[in-house]
Order: sequence, then structure tokens, then C-alpha cells
Amino acid sequence: MSAEAADREAVSGSRPNTPPQTSWFEFILDPSLIEQHLEKANPDPSAVHLVIQFLEQASKPSVNEQNQVQPPVDNRRNRTLKLLALKVAAHLRWDLDVLEKGLTTPVLNMLLNELLCVSRVPPGVKHVDLDLPTLPPTTAMAVLIYNRWAIRTIVLSSFPEKQAKPGPHQLNMCVCHSWLKSLKEQATDSIMVLEGALNIKKDFYVHTLRTLDLLAADPSAANGETESSTAGLRISADELHCQVRYDLGGIYFQQGCSDPSAYVKAQEHFRKTRELLAKLNSEPLHCHLDEKRLAGYWTACRALTGSSDPSDSQLTPYELPQLSVFCTCLFSRLQALIEAFIKDNVTRTLPNSFRHSVQLELSHRVQQGDKALEEVCHKLCICNAVRDALEGQVLSMRFQQLLLRPSKRTIAFLLEVCLRSLDKEHTSEASRRKMALFLKSLCERLEEVPLAYMVSSHKLFMELLQDEEKKTLLDQMRKRSATVNLSAKPLPSFYDIPASASVNVGQLEQQLILSLDTRQIRQILIELHGMAERAFWRVNSKWEVPANYINVILAIKDNLTRDLVYILMAKGLHCVTIKDFAHGRQLFSACLELVTEFSPKLRQVMLNETLLLEVRAHEAAAAEGNAERPPPDLVSRVRGYLEMRIHDIPLRQVVGEECVAFMLNWRENDYLTLQAPQSLVNNNPYIKLGQLLASTCKELPGPKESRRTAKELWDTVVQICSVSSQHKRASDGRVSLIKQREASLGVLPRSKFITFVKKLREPLVLTTLISLFVRLHSIVRDDIVNEVTAEHLSIWPTSLSNMQSVDVEAVVVTMKELVTYALSLNPNNQSWLITQADIYFAVTNQYSAAMHHYLQAGTVCSDYFTKPPHMACVAVLCQFLREVDYMTAFKALQEQNSHDAMDSFYDYIWDVTILEYLTHIHHKRGEIEKRQVAIKAIGQTELNSSNPEEVLQLAAQKRKKKFLQAMAKLYF
Repeated sequence: MSAEAADREAVSGSRPNTPPQTSWFEFILDPSLIEQHLEKANPDPSAVHLVIQFLEQASKPSVNEQNQVQPPVDNRRNRTLKLLALKVAAHLRWDLDVLEKGLTTPVLNMLLNELLCVSRVPPGVKHVDLDLPTLPPTTAMAVLIYNRWAIRTIVLSSFPEKQAKPGPHQLNMCVCHSWLKSLKEQATDSIMVLEGALNIKKDFYVHTLRTLDLLAADPSAANGETESSTAGLRISADELHCQVRYDLGGIYFQQGCSDPSAYVKAQEHFRKTRELLAKLNSEPLHCHLDEKRLAGYWTACRALTGSSDPSDSQLTPYELPQLSVFCTCLFSRLQALIEAFIKDNVTRTLPNSFRHSVQLELSHRVQQGDKALEEVCHKLCICNAVRDALEGQVLSMRFQQLLLRPSKRTIAFLLEVCLRSLDKEHTSEASRRKMALFLKSLCERLEEVPLAYMVSSHKLFMELLQDEEKKTLLDQMRKRSATVNLSAKPLPSFYDIPASASVNVGQLEQQLILSLDTRQIRQILIELHGMAERAFWRVNSKWEVPANYINVILAIKDNLTRDLVYILMAKGLHCVTIKDFAHGRQLFSACLELVTEFSPKLRQVMLNETLLLEVRAHEAAAAEGNAERPPPDLVSRVRGYLEMRIHDIPLRQVVGEECVAFMLNWRENDYLTLQAPQSLVNNNPYIKLGQLLASTCKELPGPKESRRTAKELWDTVVQICSVSSQHKRASDGRVSLIKQREASLGVLPRSKFITFVKKLREPLVLTTLISLFVRLHSIVRDDIVNEVTAEHLSIWPTSLSNMQSVDVEAVVVTMKELVTYALSLNPNNQSWLITQADIYFAVTNQYSAAMHHYLQAGTVCSDYFTKPPHMACVAVLCQFLREVDYMTAFKALQEQNSHDAMDSFYDYIWDVTILEYLTHIHHKRGEIEKRQVAIKAIGQTELNSSNPEEVLQLAAQKRKKKFLQAMAKLYF
């Protein structure tokens, strides 16, 4: 039985109710099997996976007698495999949507090049130089499919997200970028080919399984009107033109980022696409359009070109996600984006939700460090505020924050947007009145009087506001300019703030949403409760407090106090989340002062949340490079929280979780290992994990007898990565084993364990966890050749008692997440870099990424490769030659600087002659212990010269592998 068949039998044996998967070679043995397989409801493997398998096998390189890698041979087997791949694509009717989702760019490129080859496209001739109308129909169609794919790939590459797809490893090694570069260079030719196809009015034909069989049977067929070129699937000219115009519209829209005139071409193609799509009565055979994306493209083009179509209705909600193409493209032309938003303030064709989504996307990029976008983000915020004002909407918090300290330039731009957002001829009186109220409110809110005068002197202000309104505002500004600065006066107590005169409820609610000033919040609530009796904590749906706090807060009988407590806590929690700790402290302090008078339970809640704020503030400062240890008072408060035993107090699990992480990060190991009460350890999984981690780290490095806590930590983590199993009886009476991934057997679910680990930043703790998962991975994977290395592997067990219960996928994912997180904290940690490189090399087969990390580790540990190599390495490397260079090896071993730790290299030597020489020089030097190491190495049975050649070769390969890994660890 072959190895592949044995694997299939093993798989089928473990899944008695699942039919065995059909292997790729079975389709070679039985050509009729491919059609039968593809006609199944859910074929296994699927169509796209078959394409991958066929092309992977057909593209495997060969090795000649000199052990040199050669290109794939052109034999009957490989030609059959390529034909099978084309047949699968023909079964899918050459649907590029399906092929692009399932295949990587290199694989799909290989598939379409094979299509060009079998379709008799003249080799060496540019497609733009071909006369499509004179070519056989299937030949012309092959050219069109390839060039459609070329421009679609360029368009897709500009989108922000791309999902990873399976594919042959030899095709996935960083070649996508080179192919994409080549496609972009040929984009103009591809566009000309497709534009030329629109002039062909006759029907087209595309290859089917039958025509491909005909081509295979007649390989010498000429490039003429043969049966194989006209007997394919007929595609009407309208259907093909509809698809081609849609693809051309996409590439022109993408080019509009650098050439605005391309938007006009894109709009024309999308218009024609819509017309042709309406003409297609029956279900198209070849045309596959995303109509929602087409609607998004169409709306975006109209906004960019400033044109409108009376036949189009207002943009519907389902089109909104498709406008992401608009957002993605325009981010490269930010001025055009601002202009589009100002124009849309007049036409109002873009949904308001989309406009705010674009603004949020830019704000997110600014938060990630792209400070160049900050001014653009402010301008978009202003554009959206003017649009909100014209529609009578509440102004956003971001705009209110922008008005706190605006510059003269900001106000000037705001006034410009206001002026351009009103169409003098078509603006309704209602819109003019809303704009007047907006300008009036702007004057009232600007604290700097010169900026307020700047607004009041603008021509739009003078035109829209009534005389009485202008007079009142000017009087107010004069009083403000003459008022003494009151900020120098002592602040009143939180409870002594008087309520101001009542104003509009909506305005007060808006101020309540925006304000972070505790006294102002109370003042606003007093006014609101004087105007209306309702629950104002519900004003903003984004005010959230933990679920276990809500009932305690809502039990407060006084409505004003209840609203105040809820809003202060919600705003404080939000400030902590966005790391605005200064405002968070003020809000929590005010809330604590408030609840202390009437609720011991809420007082303890606020003390707990304040502790979490201080812990996160100190951790955030440490992450930014502040190495100052936390004050003893904070450490004492953390201990007090962990030991707290007050009943009926609602607790958040995250507080305890972060307190344990805090203790580990600041190496408070004595408390976790010696002082934490045992009852606390038994009842709190985070403290249990913290104690085991602290104990294990304290014992590193330690004697073998002190590894008891390491074994306990190992058992705890293995349980977290294990899944429960249960037996289920099927209808036919057979019993099968079902694994439940979500039912974790450990003290914590794996997702919560990962969340906890990502709060740790102490290097030794992270190194210990990485070491544990690397060992666990090596056991469950059981691959002695491609091992992942890490520090301190010797402290962990070397086997598992119940390996079947361990979720292998969870182990792999956790290991990769853990190493990636650790490197995000310290990208120059040598051990972590080597582990990451090993994962890329041995687990995910990402060889380019592996090389990158090996070299990066090398620069870190070898001072940019300036440290000299150990001379014993030279002796080992001499074995790698076709004929062992004994003279160089012996000379290297005689060097004086090769004495130190040279016996550590003996495990990598397989040449007995070199080992015998080592025993001689050690005896000569009186190095008895090193001589014994050399003798022990010679005595290994696998190095016995009487062994078969294949045994000796295996021993050499094993040592080569171990040596190269050791060198990577030493230098990288």
C-alpha cells in the first residue's frame, strides 16, 4: 500500500461516517471521473482545490542525477494534470469571481496561461497586436479572459483587505508582488484589448470540457476554424460586453486616483453596464456582476464628476457598504475627497452614515500614527458638521471638541464650507434658517472673542440672521470681551454649582453628551430635570456601564442622582478605554464623592474602577518607555483588591485579571508565590495562573528537582488547550466521537487565556509561555525534523498522557499569536525572533518571512555579524563538502581559540575520522572529559561504518539539520 493510500485509510478509519476524499491521481487513471466528481452536490475536494492540486503536481520541479533541481518536465502526466485543471475551470464556466476567491494570483496566472496555450494564442506576440475578430472564437475568448483577469487583479490589489488563499508552496513564495508589478506594466495593453472587444458584434465561444478533450485529441490542430474552436459554450455579444464594460469601469475608477478624467470614462462604462444588464433576460452564462458594488461605483462616479441622472433614486441603504471602493480610492486624493463632501452638502446624494464612516476611517489612521491626515480629518469633520446642521441633526462630539481650541484657519475653512454649501438659487428657506441657527450657535460657543467676531462679520452671517438676532449677539460679545477672566477665582464645590438659565432641551442634551467637565455635567442635568422629567442617562446609546453595575445604579431612587451617577461612570469608563486617564480620574473622583454619601456598595465599585484606571495608566506609561516602578501604595491597593472578601459587591472579572497581570509585569513574584491565600488561588483562575507563572520564572534556571511548578503550569495550560469529547449514537446505531471545541476543560477558556496573556509584558514570563507552547507543539505535531526552538525547553515534559484530547489547531494558533504579540513588545528579542523564524520555516512554510527573521535575529545577537565564528564550526562545515576537507578541519581543531566549549559541537559531527582525531588531540592535551565526549560520539550505533548506506545518510542528514538550527540560534 502506498503512503498516500495509507493516509487515506487512516483518515477514513477515524471518521467512519465520512466517505474517503478522492485523490488527485485517481483522475489521471480514470479521465471520466472528473465530470462525475464535479457534478456532485458538494464534491470533496472542491473544484478550486482540485485546480490547486493539479497545478501543484504539474509544477513540481525534478532532480537530475547530479542532484540539481530542474524545471518541471513536459511529459504526458503533467500535460494531463494541466488539462484536468482547465476542465475544472471550464466546469465553473470560467467564473473569475469564483477563481479569484479560491486561487492565489500565481496559481490563477498559471491556469490562464495554460488556457492561452491550449487555445492556440500565438506565443511571443503581444495581445494588443492581435486582431481579435480574425481569431477563432475560443482563442479570442481566452485572450479576453486573461486580460479581464489582469485588470481585475490590479483593481483588487488596491482594496485594503485581502484574504489568504491556499496554494502550492512553491508558487506562494513572495511572487505575487512580482506578478502584480508585471500586470500593472501591461495594464494599458490589457485595457486596449478589452476596449477593442467592444467593437466585435458577433457572438463568442468559450471552452467547455468537450472542446478541451477535442484539443487534447488533436494536438496538431492549426489555428483555424476547427470544431474545437467553435463548438464551445456560446456567449452573446451583449453578455460579454456587459462583463467587459464592468471590468473596464473598475480599472478606470481605480486610475481616477491619479487622473480625474478617468472617472468620466468609468461612469460611461458603468452606465452602459447598467443598460446591458437590463437587456439580459435569462440568467447569464458568463456575465457575473456584483450589482451592489455596481450601484456603489455608479453613485461614487456621479459624486466625483458632479453629474446627476434624474432616473436614479436616492441611494438605498444596501448600497452603503459598496461605497468602500469610493473611500479607498479617494484616500490617495484627499483634496478631491474634501471637495466631493463640500459638493455633496448641496446635492446630498451620499448617505450621512457613509460620510461619517469615511471620517472615522481617517480618524483611525490618525490614531495609528499617520499625523499627515490630521488636518484633512478636521476638514472632513467640518464638512460633516455643516451637513448635519443643514439636516437638523445633532452635531458630533468630534466637531464640538474641535471648537474648544480652534485656530483662525479652522474658522476660515468652516465659513468657506458654509458659504459653498448653500445654493443661492435652489436652497429652501428651511435650509437657510438652519444655517443661520448654526452660525448663531457658533458665535455663542467660541470662547475667543476675535474668532466670534470673525464669524459675525462674515457676509453669510450678515445675510442670513435677522437684525434683532445680530444685535443681541453683538451685545453679548461686547460683554464677553469686557469681562474679567474668572478662571483665577477658586472653583466651587461639586455640589455648589448653580443652575444657569434654561435653554432648549435638545441643546442641553447635546452639551451633556459632549461635556467632560463634572460640574458642567451636574449643572446641565439640574436644568434638564427642571424642564422635563425623564431618564436622561438614556440620551446617548453609547453610554455603557458593565451589566452587573446597572441594577445597583438604577436602584437609586432620586432620578437626578441616578442619572448623574450613571453618566459620570459611563464617561469615565470611556475615558479609560481611550487612555484619557486625566479626565477619567476627574469623572471617577466626582462619582466617588457623590456615592460615598449614600451607597457603600457603589463606593466600593468606584474604588475598584479607580484602581483599574491607575493600573492601566501605569501600564500605559511603562509601554511608552517609563521604567519607574509603581508606588508602594498602588501595589498595596492591588493586593487588597485580590484579597477582598466583601459580599454583595458587584465585581468585574477584568479588574482581577489586570491586577494579576500587573503583579507579574512588575515582578511581584513573592506575593504571588508565598503570600497569596491558598483559598484565593483555588477560587480565582487568574491568580492560579499568576502563581504558577511566577513560581516557574523564579526557578529558572534551576535543578531538575525544582521543576514541580513547571509541571503544574504545563498541566494547567494543556487542559486549557484540550477539548471535551462525547459519544453520539447515529440513527443507524453506530457510535461516533464528537469533539466540542468550545467546551474547554481548563481553568479558563482559551480565548480568555489569550486575552490575559496579551496583558503581560514581562520578558521572562512571555519567554516561559512561549517555551511551553513550543514544547507542546512539538509533541502534538511529532515532527523531529522540522522542530521549532525556544529557550528553557528542558523544563517541560516530553510526552502527553492523553494527546487525543488536545486541540492541535488551538496549540498552533496560540503559539503563533503569543510569539507575534511578544515581538510587538520587543522586536529585537533574539530568542523570540528565532522562534518566529522557526514557525515561518517549519510550520507555515513562509520561507521568505523565515529568512527575514533569521537575519534580523542575526543582526541583534552578532552586532551586525561582526562576531567571528567558532572554529569548531569550521570543522563541522568541512563535512558538508562532497569530499570531506580533513586538512582544513584538523587545522581548525588545532586552533587555540577552539578549545572553549568545542565539545558542544560533537553532536553535529558524523564523520568518524574527525571524531577519532578529536580523541587524539584531547588525549594529547590532557582533556579527559572532552575526550570522553568524543569517544561517546564515536560509539553511537548509527555511525557504525558497517551500517547500510541509507542509515549513514540518514544520520548525516539529521546532524546537518541540528547543526544548521544550532547556528541559527547562535548567530541569529
